[in-house]
Amino acid sequence: MTVMHKLLGASAALALSAGAAAADPAILFDLGGKFDKSFNESAYNGAERWATETGGTYAEVEIQSDAQREQAIRRFAESGANPIVMAGFSWATPLEKVAADYPDTSFTIIDMVVDAPNVRSVVFNEHEGSYLVGMMAAMASETGTVSFVGGMDIPLIRKFACGYAQGVLAVNPDATVIANMTGTTPAAWNDPVKGSELTLAQISQGSDVVFAAAGGTGVGVLQTAADSDILSIGVDANQNYLHPGQVLTSMLKRVDNAVYDAFTQGEALETGFNVMGVANDGVGYALDEFNADLVTADMQAAVDAAAADIAAGTLAVHDYSSDESCPALTF
Repeated sequence: MTVMHKLLGASAALALSAGAAAADPAILFDLGGKFDKSFNESAYNGAERWATETGGTYAEVEIQSDAQREQAIRRFAESGANPIVMAGFSWATPLEKVAADYPDTSFTIIDMVVDAPNVRSVVFNEHEGSYLVGMMAAMASETGTVSFVGGMDIPLIRKFACGYAQGVLAVNPDATVIANMTGTTPAAWNDPVKGSELTLAQISQGSDVVFAAAGGTGVGVLQTAADSDILSIGVDANQNYLHPGQVLTSMLKRVDNAVYDAFTQGEALETGFNVMGVANDGVGYALDEFNADLVTADMQAAVDAAAADIAAGTLAVHDYSSDESCPALTF
């Protein structure tokens, strides 16, 4: 059983249920909500897996605005929650302010680095997983044109796009890759209508496979792709089930594992810098009964070989976050 805590407004106090033990872990979801079918939901699934396996309880909150972030962290720290896990890079600034005030509390932040002795920073090699699904897109495309819809235009999402384009061009150097971002504010994570509009525009330019890395906005991308009878690629969580036979694959970003590991370590959480990539199953692609008929044996063999080369260090995928250029794509 989980214990749910909600922050109802920017000035609301965070009500802590009497059912939560002092040292219960806590998870703070990013904007878009825990049931976004993507990043947040993957984090939620990790927390739920821990609760199911251990019988433990955890506290949680879904914020409604950026203004609530610092208050949420402080309220959970004051309640004795430990460790406290934050899903999303936007938690970094408030965590930098708060961490030193609670030296006996361990924190985990996903998708950003906060340099503090009581913080575990978990980042992912999204470019590696995106490269793999880019290969699959190129192999599945009949038009030679594929596309990408990102959420908020930030380096993290460009990291997805660049890796994807590199994978596409590794298979078909003559392919065309179209990339669009949904917006420049956090609202870009939860705008399925705009995601649909961008997808339709890309289809009009010949795209027959679209990769969405856009949080809740991606739901609109995948729906429109299915309605238009083209293939889509999901992100973060396994989204193949949303449109069976229409979602080519999903680029798995194992946020669930990051949350599960933090909860499992508990108050003894090992802090510091952690990278999750192909080599340690931090990113990859999804294959299940919902896309089995779309992924050929040749496609799987090629992608698995590339994954092995990435893990071995013999295949380098460009990392936009380290070098803000994108040799395979123009924004």
